[in-house]
Amino acid sequence: MTYLVNSILLFAEATVYFTVMAALFRMRRRFGIGMFFCALGTMHFLETYLASILYLQFPLGIVISPGSVVLFSGKLVMLLLLYIREDAAVVRQPIYGLLFGNVLLVGLVVLLRNHDVTPAVTDKLPDFAFMGEMGWLMLWGTFLLFLDSILIVLLYERSEAWFGDHLIPRILLSAAAALTFDQIGFFAALRVFVGVPESVLYGGWIAKMVAVLFYGGLAGVYLRYFEAKTERPVERRKLSDILDMLTYRQRYEALLEQSGRDSLTGVFDRGRFDHEGSEAVERAVASRRALSLLVIDVDHFKAINDNHGHALGDEVLRQIAGEMTHATRGSDRVYRYGGEEFIVVCQGLAHGPALLAAERLRRHIAATEIRGIAERVTASIGVATTPDDGHNLTELFATADGRLYGAKEAGRNRILGRPPERSEPLEELTPAAKTA
Repeated sequence: MTYLVNSILLFAEATVYFTVMAALFRMRRRFGIGMFFCALGTMHFLETYLASILYLQFPLGIVISPGSVVLFSGKLVMLLLLYIREDAAVVRQPIYGLLFGNVLLVGLVVLLRNHDVTPAVTDKLPDFAFMGEMGWLMLWGTFLLFLDSILIVLLYERSEAWFGDHLIPRILLSAAAALTFDQIGFFAALRVFVGVPESVLYGGWIAKMVAVLFYGGLAGVYLRYFEAKTERPVERRKLSDILDMLTYRQRYEALLEQSGRDSLTGVFDRGRFDHEGSEAVERAVASRRALSLLVIDVDHFKAINDNHGHALGDEVLRQIAGEMTHATRGSDRVYRYGGEEFIVVCQGLAHGPALLAAERLRRHIAATEIRGIAERVTASIGVATTPDDGHNLTELFATADGRLYGAKEAGRNRILGRPPERSEPLEELTPAAKTA
């Protein structure tokens, strides 16, 4: 029964901690981040004290401390939350504040020991030995927190390559690794200063992994339902410390991803195509892998602008660009070449499958309903593939562009490519595609 009561109390404490801290974090836009930082710092002494003196016994010899499991695990997840919604420059502020504050605490205790103390109340004298012990533990704990924060931020950034935009597994993985490292490091200090048994090491680790699941799930729910869905802005920042240095590369790559975008449609622009397309074709030719180029032009776009205005014409381009993005593979790159002309680079796609991909695009565009335009908006597409249609980007584009105009001359709303080989799946092509 004692085990059950202790478990319920631990989960209640963790829930209260996360709820209050998340509420303070949520109010940062209105009252400033200072409230959140002060509350985070206030808990630092308590978590260190509890981690050194208060333990709970569980089955299988598991011994844990609420200070370590509830408060410290919660603080590390809150710092990760701070990084996710802000940046490294903000997350380092409470860490450095705690680090220098604890250095100041230890220094002052050393000086205070030299006072000739007079008790104001009988038998009530300051315990300088206790204050010194706690000061060193807090200093070591804050240094570990600094390393933990670097580790958790770095793993969170790296895990994007594995989990993409799925935040919860990224939070769980990075928090589990950081807390494992912390458990080993802080246990070493507790063993030296307090003499805790080895059961605290593995018992605390098990409890921290449970805390990771609990706090990670709450953090994921909070980010999804209580925070704006837009990612923190990517900006250039001076490399002033190791946290910025570790995350600068990811920021720089994100900045590059956002640059070279067409401001109207959001797809990549012509400058990006000239650079990336040329390299992609060279790699494909060198490795003898197929690469197909789809050149797409919106039919009768001038008439759309003349009859409905340029604002509605811009909306047509935006919606069509969106349809092309959704109708292509994740590895395909969509570019706006200029005006109403778009290009899709399909790496690893032979000519027959490229014709099918072009037909899928044509259908998606033709099925797009645009408010304010009664007539159907269609597009013509020219398809060219390495190496038969060109050994560099200039040759490949010229071939695809020529076939695009051939498709327009043949009546528009169709695709045109090289006459297919017998082995290519003609039966899957529509009549519009067979005009190739």
